[in-house]
Amino acid sequence: MAPLRAWRPFWWKWRCAAVKESRERVRAAIKNSGYLFPANRVTLNLAPADARKEGTGFDLPVAVALLAAQGLVPLEALEKFLLFGELSLDGRLKPTRGVLPIALAARDAGLALVIPRENAREAGVVTGLELYAAKSLAEVVEFLAGRETLAPEPSTPVAAVSWDAVEDLDFREVQGQEPVKRALLLAAAGGHNVLMVGPPGAGKTMLAQRLPSILPPLSFDEALETSKIYSIVGQLPPGQALVTRRPFRAPHHTISDAGLIGGGTNPRPGEVSLAHHGVLFLDELPEFKRSTLEVLRQPLEEGRVTISRATTSLTYPARFMLVAAMNPCPCGFYGDPRHPCTCTPGQINSYRSRISGPLLDRIDIQVQVPAVPFRDLAVAGDGAGSRELRARVLEARERQARRFAGSPRVFANAHMTPRLIKEHCALTDDTRRLLEAAMDRLGLSARAYARILKIARTIADLEGEDRLVPAHVAEAIQYRTLDRKFAM
Repeated sequence: MAPLRAWRPFWWKWRCAAVKESRERVRAAIKNSGYLFPANRVTLNLAPADARKEGTGFDLPVAVALLAAQGLVPLEALEKFLLFGELSLDGRLKPTRGVLPIALAARDAGLALVIPRENAREAGVVTGLELYAAKSLAEVVEFLAGRETLAPEPSTPVAAVSWDAVEDLDFREVQGQEPVKRALLLAAAGGHNVLMVGPPGAGKTMLAQRLPSILPPLSFDEALETSKIYSIVGQLPPGQALVTRRPFRAPHHTISDAGLIGGGTNPRPGEVSLAHHGVLFLDELPEFKRSTLEVLRQPLEEGRVTISRATTSLTYPARFMLVAAMNPCPCGFYGDPRHPCTCTPGQINSYRSRISGPLLDRIDIQVQVPAVPFRDLAVAGDGAGSRELRARVLEARERQARRFAGSPRVFANAHMTPRLIKEHCALTDDTRRLLEAAMDRLGLSARAYARILKIARTIADLEGEDRLVPAHVAEAIQYRTLDRKFAM
């Protein structure tokens, strides 16, 4: 018995609690649906045996398999169907998370899909799928046995989805901070990451919360990718077939590495994946654990995150815009002419050093957010609103869409590869001399050089220019001047 006890913990970890408890749910559902549960011992093989089983979606196929083994369902009827759903004790089918990726897998495998009725709208967005929705186990069994009919579910019309919902927040509500609004406009137009540094109350959070209001609406492919992630974690909005707004995720600084990147005992997508095709806002950036921030390097560079465990390796998409905000020092008032800073130089250095140079180097736009003077607060907002800014962003994104039409997985200037930078960011002699002088004087890295060119390309797109001129590069350089101040 000693060897058995030694192996039990290894075997047990492959059993999700939901899968373990399905034995009782399936037994009760079969009996309460009017069928007999086998009196003899039942051995169920969930293949492949070395893959961890998780979730409640196994209930329906397990129950149907048991009834098919008794001859109540023809085995040949099961060959063209994929069954997925949770059973209640009385035999009703309950909605289950993860239906959207299951529907895509069923379509790719050429199988029809049978799911709970509450999940029909979610799976209906998958075109080319034969879909059936049922209310109970008995309804599924009678349908597979040919004694009852289930009408195929119609596809959810993409045109019926509200892609451009009205935003509750508007940039017109932000008083002053026109240079910062300009930086966020560039970030939205090119998909760039942003760091805002300023004292408390300057409006950093307010600005970040309004960034989604000027981003382009999600395309269908983007919405499908994002919705798959939300379906897996069970966060798809109730009654909605797709995630139709770009996500805005703002985790607290106490979040763990697994919560931000993903992982855990049962690996799940983290906040970086939930922000896919949207915005990840990290307020009070230095308050996050340094080890937590360092795991952002891979998704910022590659647009995906890989979670490796001893027995498996999972890759989740994580193409997001990082928007971070921080104070210039622990008290928040370093450099503020109206409030004296109470921090020592050592405290300031320690505070800023929580953000590593390599991570800071991956943030394209770094901008200071000063305190707003009273004269700006007292004047009624007359700056550009989100509607006007979004129109400019859409024009710039359309130019980029035409430019990168032949480049898969490149949706904006921020995603350009070195080859695309060389192709689309050609420099004149004057522009090259300006950039060379800035690189030497500021000691910028090769990564900073590439990001300056990407930002300059976005500035040119906003102005409708095809060529980069010194003015474009000069403005782009200004957004990298915080590099040397914070890499301590």
